[in-house]
Amino acid sequence: MNHYFKPKYECAIRILLAKLEVINAELSIELSRTVITGMSGRLKTWESIEKKAARKGYGKADEKALAAICDIAGVRAVCAYMDDVYRVAKALQKHQDLRIVRIKDYLKMPKSSGYRSLHLIIRFTTDDLKDITAEIQLRTIALDFWACLDHQLRYKRGKQEAGLIGEELREYSSVVADLDRKMVELRNRIAAI
Repeated sequence: MNHYFKPKYECAIRILLAKLEVINAELSIELSRTVITGMSGRLKTWESIEKKAARKGYGKADEKALAAICDIAGVRAVCAYMDDVYRVAKALQKHQDLRIVRIKDYLKMPKSSGYRSLHLIIRFTTDDLKDITAEIQLRTIALDFWACLDHQLRYKRGKQEAGLIGEELREYSSVVADLDRKMVELRNRIAAI
């Protein structure tokens, strides 16, 4: 059971990365600047899938559990500016071979940890990948920086240590979000000259 799912999800990741490459090329031509500065994809490990299936109340990671886990395949695109995040999301909505089934806007409503990102849960509609779901995370360079360090500082430590730095990390998240807003303002001022 644990290997049959991989090829379709790996294919889904490659397709999403290709779509993001095309979106980046189109938007970069339209705006005369790079929009997506980096992207990556990952497939959850079987161990992680089994743990998530158990947390969701499934006895084992069978087909029903796999269908309920929306982030087996994950893709992340890092954008230059905050408004680019929404431009990329809007461009993804135009693709006929996938459907956005849920949007988690942690940019407008950050998690209690301070985490900020735009998550799109998509479902493919083509016959080859029918009903395969994946998660696309869109965030800025600054938010990606914060998220990487947050993961390193918080999740690699014990609960007590994580609690001690939690408030400080939330504060820094706000500083990073403010920096993102200021960079868009600066870009717009320069473009108006």
